[in-house]
Amino acid sequence: MLIRPCVLAITLLMAVPGLAQDFAEPLPSPEGEVKLIVSGQIAETNQGGEAHLDLDLLQTLPRHELSTSTSVTDGVNHFEGFLMRDLLEWLGASGETAVAIALNDYIVEIPLQDFYDYDVILATHMDGQRLTRRDKGPLWIVYPRDDHAELQDIRYDYRWVWQLHRLEIE
Repeated sequence: MLIRPCVLAITLLMAVPGLAQDFAEPLPSPEGEVKLIVSGQIAETNQGGEAHLDLDLLQTLPRHELSTSTSVTDGVNHFEGFLMRDLLEWLGASGETAVAIALNDYIVEIPLQDFYDYDVILATHMDGQRLTRRDKGPLWIVYPRDDHAELQDIRYDYRWVWQLHRLEIE
């Protein structure tokens, strides 16, 4: 009986743990300015065991929008970005906590479960304008505050990290 090469290759990939990952496309390296560094318990890296991401790489994630009020702006704002859970899944994150670190050295621990329980986005735009360092950017963790009464608790307000620069997955 003759075994076709593709069947043999699939059989080998399934039989040898970790071999299938060797053939997966690696996380591309950033070509622009790094806006987010993700480290810790992640499977996909591109620089020294970390994921260094520029806006072009982040823009490959599916876009998501939400409108909500915040504790630091007036009225309801419209945010655009991508779901935090999509980022975690893309990087193969595991663990229970994300330590979020902002450019101003603000640090807060966020349970990863938040990103699966709610449509939390990493916003790149607010009200149609790209976020800059002057207006809480370039990346801002935004919860769908107006969609869930429990998110109006101050404990969640502390998790709205603007000027996000680093995530450490623990």
